[in-house]
Amino acid sequence: MTSPSLNSLLPLCQLPAGMQGRVRELSGDTDFCQRVREMGFGESACVTKIGGRGPFICQVNGTRIALSHSAAMCILVEQLSRR
Repeated sequence: MTSPSLNSLLPLCQLPAGMQGRVRELSGDTDFCQRVREMGFGESACVTKIGGRGPFICQVNGTRIALSHSAAMCILVEQLSRR
C-alpha cells in the first residue's frame, strides 16, 4: 500500500464542491482534533464537500456538517477520483 504524497494532500476548504476526499491528517490543538474525530472526521474517513464558501457544508458518515473556514483548513484530505 502506498501512502499519499504530500502534494496530493489539501485542506478540506480547497476540495472542489461535489468532490469526495479521504481524511489523511488533522492539525490543530488536541481538543480540536478530538472534537472533529467525534464528529466523524477521523483519519481515513471519506468526506464529500457539498458546497459553501465558509461555512463549508460537508457530508461524512451520512450526516451533513457545517465547518468554519479555520476548521476546514485543519483537516487535510486526499482528493478521490469521481466515480
